[in-house]
Amino acid sequence: MNTSDAAPAHDRSIHVSAAVIVNERDELLLVRKAGTTAFMQPGGKPEPGESPSQTLSRELLEELGLAVEADTLRPLGSYTAAAANEPGFLVIAEVFETDIGAQVPVIGAEIEELRWVTSKDADGLEIAPLARENFLPA
Repeated sequence: MNTSDAAPAHDRSIHVSAAVIVNERDELLLVRKAGTTAFMQPGGKPEPGESPSQTLSRELLEELGLAVEADTLRPLGSYTAAAANEPGFLVIAEVFETDIGAQVPVIGAEIEELRWVTSKDADGLEIAPLARENFLPA
């Protein structure tokens, strides 16, 4: 049987939940996962049975030690962009805004680096299209 090398469109998308966390200096929190080069918003893929907000609450705790209850996340909508670390894939992100109060993010799970950035700071950084195109503060 002859098959095409191209996967169906639904197989070329990655569903995630992502956070918009901005500090008092109007900087966006971005992370870089181990083995990757692009900075992106904190978040990740759902586990079976999780809602998008539950996914993000779990990921924030695992990745950055941030305790944020799922029901306190403010939905910003669904966004689609080219996936930063998987060429040829699209990321479909349910994006939520949250205030972390006095909590300080710390590197955990698969995170290798975190940074607070504005669009001006981001000029020399590889930033995932989702964050660069939609959420970097001016």
